[in-house]
Amino acid sequence: MTSKVQLEQVNIHFGKNHAVRDISMDFPENSVTAIIGPSGCGKSTLLRSINRMHDLVPSAKVTGKILLDNGDIYNRSVDPVSIRRRVGMVFQKPNPFPAMTIYDNVVAGYKLNGRMARSTADEIVETSLKRVALWDEVKDRLKTNAMTLSGGQQQRLCIARTIAVKPEVILMDEPASALDPISTLKIEELIEELKERYTIIIVTHNMQQAARVSDYTAFLYLGELIECGETKKIFTTPEQKQTEDYITGRFG
Repeated sequence: MTSKVQLEQVNIHFGKNHAVRDISMDFPENSVTAIIGPSGCGKSTLLRSINRMHDLVPSAKVTGKILLDNGDIYNRSVDPVSIRRRVGMVFQKPNPFPAMTIYDNVVAGYKLNGRMARSTADEIVETSLKRVALWDEVKDRLKTNAMTLSGGQQQRLCIARTIAVKPEVILMDEPASALDPISTLKIEELIEELKERYTIIIVTHNMQQAARVSDYTAFLYLGELIECGETKKIFTTPEQKQTEDYITGRFG
């Protein structure tokens, strides 16, 4: 299995707080890797380092190497904006742009790069919405405000907006935690389909969800990587007692 993203001795500090400690691991291409662990263990902090979101936090410092197709994304010659085009992000709470229509939300990333032909925009909108199984639900109201959609539809719209700019990696930070069970199921089915085209890294506190959607699982505790491997193995025969205790609910 080819690695799309590799972490080599990654440490993340916020001032004096050492949030992530010496993490090295690989994320295989066209697969789903779930990062699990109790609240405050560094899951989201690690996730956000993979598209340089910590650049926006003055006190943050990332050391070690994060490689995307063997290129170090923190190399001084690398433009963070180019990294964020290649590595998309879906947040916990659906965040469509509130003053925009459904249509304009999907092509928002392209509009930052300048004007585009209407026919091109139409094609991008239709393709992206079809990929997230939202097209049939919204094709007759593309010009309505995105905030008129339900929570689950808004989250699928945000995923459509992410994939519209053709990233290679999609980061998902608890993408279904604010949704009802039916919407959650749709997001999980979508993740399964998207991995054919993208490498997906998902942070989740939901153990059952990690077991359902991921091919690989990494367990973090107090900023350290305790164990990482194929999801089936992590959930049935983990090598570390800490992993077993967490998965069986002895601590959380």
